[in-house]
Amino acid sequence: MKNFALIGVSGYIAPRHMAAIKETNNDLIAALDPNDSVGIIDSYFPETSFFTEFERFDRHVYKQRRKGNLIDYISICSPNYLHDSQIRFALRSGSDAICEKPLVLNPWNIDGLKEVEEDTGYKVNTILQLRVHPSIIALRKKVQQQKSDKKHEVDLSYITSRGKWYMQSWKGDIKKSGGIATNIGVHFFDMLHFIFGELQENIVHVSTETMAAGYLEYKNARVRWFLSADFQDVPKIAKEKGQRTYRSITIDGEELEFSDGFTDLHNRSYEEILAGRGFGLEENRVAIETVSKIRNNTPVGLKGDYHPLLKE
Repeated sequence: MKNFALIGVSGYIAPRHMAAIKETNNDLIAALDPNDSVGIIDSYFPETSFFTEFERFDRHVYKQRRKGNLIDYISICSPNYLHDSQIRFALRSGSDAICEKPLVLNPWNIDGLKEVEEDTGYKVNTILQLRVHPSIIALRKKVQQQKSDKKHEVDLSYITSRGKWYMQSWKGDIKKSGGIATNIGVHFFDMLHFIFGELQENIVHVSTETMAAGYLEYKNARVRWFLSADFQDVPKIAKEKGQRTYRSITIDGEELEFSDGFTDLHNRSYEEILAGRGFGLEENRVAIETVSKIRNNTPVGLKGDYHPLLKE
């Protein structure tokens, strides 16, 4: 049984981490969050020591280490801009880190974390759950075995409607979230790289606070992508069905169906990490470079091969 600590326990994704820790027969001995609305802990680990102040959490982790109660892993589910510093805290505290996506906001942060890994001897693991999805693994294998040099034509559309609260939260602050492409799109960009190989071109057509769209070209695919947190961008046919979320990935005109199998992907990710097969820093580099360039590139407007939803 391994001992875990968790930073960001009140957030949306934290219950998946607690469930994964429990399902892999390990223990959560400490948790930190400035928000004290964390009753969800009782559903998993009611004996967990909880802190709302980092200084007291830091002291507790230190005391546990002095007593020989090593914290093997510190899982990080905090706002995106805090990941870098909290990963460094985990490594310097004598723990391996498990960090939610996006790992960091900028590619150079990865270089800094590699230095801390080398200095401490501890490892950074990341949650790239689509890489362990059976349908994605099968598609990647199929693409890798193809003999034709012809590139696949891919359209990625992901609209997840958010209310007015969104822009008032840290997620609406580009300095904290990295912007819409980073916050809701980074795992899709990692998936595209994982399946289709080396990224060769990155063009941004439109970029606003709540919507972004562009073109990516990989070794084996040409991708038009559209991401939005605005309900107005949901296609009419989906609105008529009462849907506030719309997700579609087509490859050469055929829909990629991977809706099933999502419920246990964090469990699978933890199993791989505990077996020493976690995704490390370098596996994240292409996706982080992709979203960083999207954030900093100047949009070209409706020119070239842009996403069909932009026509609307």
